[in-house]
Amino acid sequence: MFDSLTNSLESVFRKLRGYGRLNEENVREAMRNVRMALLEADVNFEVARDFVARVSAQCLGEEVLHSITPGQQVVKRVHDELVELLGAGKNRRLELNPLPAPVMLVGLHGSGKTTTSAKLAALWKKDGKNVLLVGADIRRPAAVDQLAVLAKQIGVDMLAPEPGETVPALGRRALDKAELTGRDVVLFDTGGRFQIDDELVQELKELRETVKCRNTVLVVDAAIGQESVHVAEVFHKALDLKGLILTKLDGDARGGAALSIQAVTGCPILYTGVGEKLGELEPFYPERMASRILGMGDIISLVEKAQENVDLTQVAEMEQKLRKNRIDLEDFMVQLGQLKKMGSMESLIDMLPMAGQMKAKIREAGKGQDFAKSTSRAEAIIRSMTRHERRRPEVLNASRKRRIAAGSGTQVQDVNELLKQFEQAREMAKRMGGMQKRLRRR
Repeated sequence: MFDSLTNSLESVFRKLRGYGRLNEENVREAMRNVRMALLEADVNFEVARDFVARVSAQCLGEEVLHSITPGQQVVKRVHDELVELLGAGKNRRLELNPLPAPVMLVGLHGSGKTTTSAKLAALWKKDGKNVLLVGADIRRPAAVDQLAVLAKQIGVDMLAPEPGETVPALGRRALDKAELTGRDVVLFDTGGRFQIDDELVQELKELRETVKCRNTVLVVDAAIGQESVHVAEVFHKALDLKGLILTKLDGDARGGAALSIQAVTGCPILYTGVGEKLGELEPFYPERMASRILGMGDIISLVEKAQENVDLTQVAEMEQKLRKNRIDLEDFMVQLGQLKKMGSMESLIDMLPMAGQMKAKIREAGKGQDFAKSTSRAEAIIRSMTRHERRRPEVLNASRKRRIAAGSGTQVQDVNELLKQFEQAREMAKRMGGMQKRLRRR
């Protein structure tokens, strides 16, 4: 979502780093370009103006202008202000006491509220909490059915409304069941509208009062731009929100809403939805997001994701094979599977420094092909091979390649390209093994 903004800011900072010393004109020009980049990314006008004013005041100080690394000092000031803009220091934990703690997810149609309810329940279940999901959208049976399906997938109980039951009555029944069955959290997936109206607000207020909910959280679609900021303002005024969840942060919208919404509403961003899978809901950290936006990467989140999803036994086995230069296509497929557990390739690359430049090079090498499709194609090709072929890829002659291409729905040139990539990986592993041996001798 932030690719365009990241690329624009990297261009500004690259030019700044080229100066041995900075003067006021250099700084003012850079700040004009930063402001333009923010506005082009759909950041709220007042937010962009105030942000640039604060950074400019700091950058025009003697400490920056006379620094031996002025360009880096400017980047640091921009980073620090981005962290503040995204809500540094805000409490990002919901008060889930006393038990059972009711939590209401509210939002408009299409914001991803029902899916987010299941994602949040799965996240809390992973943390050891006993969650009861409640389908409180009494006007849309399809939403209740969808929540039931998702609840079954994640192994969480779900309570549906009975015919003719009002939302407050459902709320009372849900709390009674939660108390009887020892639940920690009662998560309400409430009704929505295409736009906010008095009837919706009144219904949500009645539910909140009935269940004595202190945690009302807005699910907002980051891809709708500045309208999401307006939606958040209205909901916050009516319901006193305790936080926000931004969905569709993996989309190709300009991303300015994510930078504006906390500054305008004062509500902290609690989580971000970064994909459609039930595991793709992440806690929001202003420092990490600011680093990603500035192209510095987010290694901490990458390591955490790896720790959660990667099989350490397989990693140890792979390390031994790499040292002995014995990797084959079965190992290659295992590694692809490990990567898929961690999320989309594009989301992983976003966590690396200089992600924008890296993605551009990968797209160029792949002729603009999608990361996910490329990975799925590689996996299909390898699965179309026999075990002998995966372990001994040197036996793959022209007729075998034609059979594999037909079986995987690809072309022979795709099979050849995969084998070329595998040989490059194996050659790199061989060189690394040689370097390790030489280092051990020393």
